[in-house]
Amino acid sequence: MTSSFKTPPPDILDKLIDNCLKAGASAADCSLGISEGVSVDVRGGTLENVERSESQGVSLRVLFGRRQAHVSGSDLSDDALKTMAERCVAMARAVPEDKYAGLADPDLLAKDPPALDLEGDGEIALERLEADAIEAEKAALAVSGVKTVSACGNGWSRSERWVAASNGFSSYLSGGSTGLGLAAVAERDGAMERDYDSWNVRKMADMPSPGEIGRTAGERAVARLGPRKVKTQKASVIYDRRVSSSLLSAFLSAISGPSVARGVSFLKDRLNEKVFADGINIVDDPFLEKALGCRNHDGEGLPVERKLLIDDGELTRWLLNTASASQLGLKPNGFASGGFGNPPGVGTSNTHIEAGTQSPEDMMRAAGKGLLVTDMFGPSINPNTGDYSVGVAGFWFENGEIQYPVSEVTIAGDLPSIFARLVPASDLEFRGRMNAPSLLVEDMSIAGN
Repeated sequence: MTSSFKTPPPDILDKLIDNCLKAGASAADCSLGISEGVSVDVRGGTLENVERSESQGVSLRVLFGRRQAHVSGSDLSDDALKTMAERCVAMARAVPEDKYAGLADPDLLAKDPPALDLEGDGEIALERLEADAIEAEKAALAVSGVKTVSACGNGWSRSERWVAASNGFSSYLSGGSTGLGLAAVAERDGAMERDYDSWNVRKMADMPSPGEIGRTAGERAVARLGPRKVKTQKASVIYDRRVSSSLLSAFLSAISGPSVARGVSFLKDRLNEKVFADGINIVDDPFLEKALGCRNHDGEGLPVERKLLIDDGELTRWLLNTASASQLGLKPNGFASGGFGNPPGVGTSNTHIEAGTQSPEDMMRAAGKGLLVTDMFGPSINPNTGDYSVGVAGFWFENGEIQYPVSEVTIAGDLPSIFARLVPASDLEFRGRMNAPSLLVEDMSIAGN
């Protein structure tokens, strides 16, 4: 199969912006995106479903003074784009004013953003996708105790995106990825447990073999059989690296410029203060090799670079776009997200907590006893205070060794004190846009029996 897309006219976004300005807009930005991909599902060693997706669309944001509106569509004809521009300008005239709406200052824009190689394998043969998924399923089913594989999928995708704005900024970026994942169900004495493994990478060569992925999913499911509850107590908790990035996500939400500007962040008064322990560094790196969150400018066209969000435990900056920076009396700092056809939000690229020196096994031995968390359900966070609780499953350990699986347990605390005492392990692995090694937090409240 080959793509049905044709390369869009190179001036399509310029024409769209020009139509907006002619219709009375004071400013505009827009984007054009094209994507395609194929996914397969297998069950019982045979191909169950094949889905090919192809999409193209244009998004437009228009400003009329401090009023803004945004629309999107898929018709790229000249008449359709002219109509889109006129309608969006009319909408912008009618909505309430937002005193912080606007495009980035042209003097702050990225000049000649660096080229990034984000290409994947391109189109992967359907036969290869099917064979790898069947191999993964077979490996999971070969694990003693696995009853079935509830889902097994494989696929690839590719996208291209052009952006432009009336302040003079324009850019193009393309990329691709491939992913394989499955969920295995294990059974013992009529009770069943489920677990999974999945990978999404730029290129197939960077993921484990299908057999290894399937075997990992199966072994994880079997290990969860026969779970117990634990007594309510305070003990050490180790967040496995599969779930530890949830704490990183909570931190990023707390340093979001819009949240700080609204006063709904438990870190709103902590800029340039110690938030984590000495030696803790949190890094955002838009140029991390092979990573999925790479970008060469932010969502408003500002330059990006590798930055420490936490430097030796100290909070160094908020995540700001133009609007939140204006609210706080600061300058935007390259953390706008989305944008170009939509009001920009804030966000990071590839963010990680740097690894520590101890292995998770060494941490267990040092802690003596506690809970290793491998799965989480519905975390509850008070954004004003940082009060935190979450349902978890995992494994109880004593004398530094795993004793038995645990489920139906809640752990709780407050994020400021959790951040202040967490200790990273040495097992950092880059699997997504946010990554963290296993994290030890001592003296957490565990609610069980």
